[in-house]
Amino acid sequence: MFDKVILQETADSLFRKHQTLAVAESVTAGLLQAAFAAAENATAFFQGGITAYNAKQKYTHLHIDILHAISCNCVSESTASEMALGVSNSFLSDWGIGITGYASPLPGHDMNPLYAHFAISFKNDVVKSGKITTNIKEPLQVQLVYVNRILKELLDVLNTIDRID
Repeated sequence: MFDKVILQETADSLFRKHQTLAVAESVTAGLLQAAFAAAENATAFFQGGITAYNAKQKYTHLHIDILHAISCNCVSESTASEMALGVSNSFLSDWGIGITGYASPLPGHDMNPLYAHFAISFKNDVVKSGKITTNIKEPLQVQLVYVNRILKELLDVLNTIDRID
């Protein structure tokens, strides 16, 4: 399940800083939203999120570049960045997270390892992005790998900003 220690440290950091967060996800299908909603003091920092599974919904709600998204099946660092920025703007949050990728192979495609791209934005700038890979095959377990990695990445960014401030 979710790494509850990292989740709560992340929640505590956002709460302490009086900063807010919104999430845009596809591959994790709402699991990031569920994780943040389960954290202590969630209503003080978590603004909500959107699960947008296809290019049309990502374009309509998150304002991604539709031509690029269609060219890569919506799975790219650029699309994840646009999702993070789009959800942050839509939900008026300080922080935004975007994640898109594969929890299982597409029919007829050899996808080993499975992967997702993510981006974390802060005040309209992408401050972290990357690619997560896994050799796990069971889709829910793949999604949980992605969620826990995002929790860790966000906490790392929050801690880095603490050291800079």
